[in-house]
Amino acid sequence: MSKQGEVSFLESVNKNFDKAASYTDIPKGLLQQIKVCNAVYEINFPVRIGNQIQVINAYRAQHSHHRLPTKGGIRYSQHVNKDEVEALAALMTYKCAIVDVPFGGAKGGVKINPWSYNEEQLERITRRYTSELIRKNFIGPGIDVPAPDYGTGPREMAWILDTYVTFKGGEIDAAGCVTGKPVNQNGIRGRNEATGRGVFYGLRELCNTEDAMKKIGLTKGLEGKTVVIQGMGNVGSFTGSIMQNEGGIKVIGVAEYEGSIYDAKGIDVDKLIKFRKETGSIIGFPGTKNLGSRDAALELECDILIPAALENQITKDNAKKIKAKIIGEAANGPVSADAEEILVKKGVLIVPDMYLNAGGVTVSYFEWLKNLSHMRFGRMEKRFDSNTYSSFVGVVEKLTQKTIGAREKEFLTRGADEIDLVRSGLEETMINSFQQIWETYKRKKKIESLRSAAFVVALDKVSNDYQNLGIFP
Repeated sequence: MSKQGEVSFLESVNKNFDKAASYTDIPKGLLQQIKVCNAVYEINFPVRIGNQIQVINAYRAQHSHHRLPTKGGIRYSQHVNKDEVEALAALMTYKCAIVDVPFGGAKGGVKINPWSYNEEQLERITRRYTSELIRKNFIGPGIDVPAPDYGTGPREMAWILDTYVTFKGGEIDAAGCVTGKPVNQNGIRGRNEATGRGVFYGLRELCNTEDAMKKIGLTKGLEGKTVVIQGMGNVGSFTGSIMQNEGGIKVIGVAEYEGSIYDAKGIDVDKLIKFRKETGSIIGFPGTKNLGSRDAALELECDILIPAALENQITKDNAKKIKAKIIGEAANGPVSADAEEILVKKGVLIVPDMYLNAGGVTVSYFEWLKNLSHMRFGRMEKRFDSNTYSSFVGVVEKLTQKTIGAREKEFLTRGADEIDLVRSGLEETMINSFQQIWETYKRKKKIESLRSAAFVVALDKVSNDYQNLGIFP
């Protein structure tokens, strides 16, 4: 939702698009085709809830068909509207292009508060929504592939798959109609953590870029950086936990809808997650100070601020109060276009959402490939690799006449599991994509922000598809 006096989320996306387009040589007509949303399906369907019939309002937007299938999450929120799903679908197009995932962008939304319904009612709503998409050919492994988003998760994706299979019995690739499914129902290991892990890889790559750190006066490397996280849902919690455990950062502030907490010595994210599950709140976590407002943590002095909640959390009203040197957009559109202009002038480096939170769609792509191949990653090569490494270790022991310990030998000879390959593929994707953005940022001197650089990368790739694949008659 846009705050009073602030441009809407869709207007913000389009404003950023127009700014980046000015740095390209792409023909005006082609830019217009890339910018517009190709199709939006608005649905109103009845569902029995208790003894009453409720009419549910829902959407599915397909932004671009330059690549098929289209791809994007489904969110359950009272704030869902046509503009929002169009904006999110557009971001998915650019996001997929940036990380070289061959999908067009899409997004879905069901206008409900998911916490106001029990599991049976949510299942009924999900299945009916899916049947409506099937009826209009807005879902399918080669057409449009949904995924989880705000208010949804593996459970809802399993319901979608089951409904699709019921309607499309005998379709051999049916499992690829949706991603983010439970692992035991054609899902993939590592999908649940994917967005948060992608945020970690992206911020680590930024902090390992010496030019970037010199620009904002920080030392090279992620370790020791102070971090504030807004939102402890799936993305925020995994981001905090992985960055803390694998990146050596110090989380000093956390914000949720119930308020904000602060501890200069550092907050143990894993313990905080457990505390919130037990108490229903982050307030009162041992050793922390209650800051009151949920927006208060955004204004803490820190190296990295990670908004991982909803869009338009940093606006022109609070941008001047932001003291972070880096903003990592783990959520979709948390910094408005108006706010970004203020922050860029202050010298803040904003790592844009359409790159930084692309871990989810990247691993969804891996899941889709797994579903189409009908085989889990690692099945063919794991034992072969393990046996090869064992033979190599045996040769080393023979040549050196030294015995390698059992624990070390187990580590050296282990073949890659599915989750190892997924994490490796995600890491490779995030590193390569950042380097493309950074090189564009440095090469085009007039570009003021990483967001504009990311847009330019995306627009170049999408326009090449339109021109090279003969899409125009």
